[in-house]
Amino acid sequence: MAAGKIQVLAFVGAPAAGKTEAASVARELGIPVVVMGDVIREELKRRGIELSDANAGRIATELRRRYGMDAIAKRCIPYIERASERAGSEVVVVDGIRGIAEVEAFKAHFGADFMLVNIHAPLLLRYSRIKRRGRGDDSLSLAEFRRREEREIGWGMGEAMKKASVVIKNEGSLADFKAQIRELLLRSLSKHNMNMGMNMNKLHDSAKS
Repeated sequence: MAAGKIQVLAFVGAPAAGKTEAASVARELGIPVVVMGDVIREELKRRGIELSDANAGRIATELRRRYGMDAIAKRCIPYIERASERAGSEVVVVDGIRGIAEVEAFKAHFGADFMLVNIHAPLLLRYSRIKRRGRGDDSLSLAEFRRREEREIGWGMGEAMKKASVVIKNEGSLADFKAQIRELLLRSLSKHNMNMGMNMNKLHDSAKS
């Protein structure tokens, strides 16, 4: 599927803001999800390095330093296009934008079909969530969690969040948050399908003239 035919919705937010839960709603709707952190985890696995927050941060920083701050976004673009083709879906969700350079890389490739969504939640609420999450890179003290956030802000995450077209607050119940995400995704699906239909009608009219 050629670039420009895929509607990409990318979630940005501080650690444990709710990006993974938002992505799970997309999966429930049959929308494919590309997780940017999986690029880092696959690189750790390829190198035979243990999965930990420190190792993931070190490799992510190394890739950005060596190949540019948009390095991980550029690695994700083929994943997005393959996910779209495999699922037969013209809408794909991206989980885990970390910086403004990544936003610009996706915008350069997908143009107006790229939408950035900022998921917001307070720090202490987010920290309480990671202690319940049980992932290998989430066994952090509060001080370590703050340092992780500072590292990601250093990648330009704060600037990226300011560029979001939509802000969704994840401060209440999980059900309320998922309902907000579901509404956003359904609206995007409907809008994209409508735009595709209009484009097909234009092509049909052009062919007749």
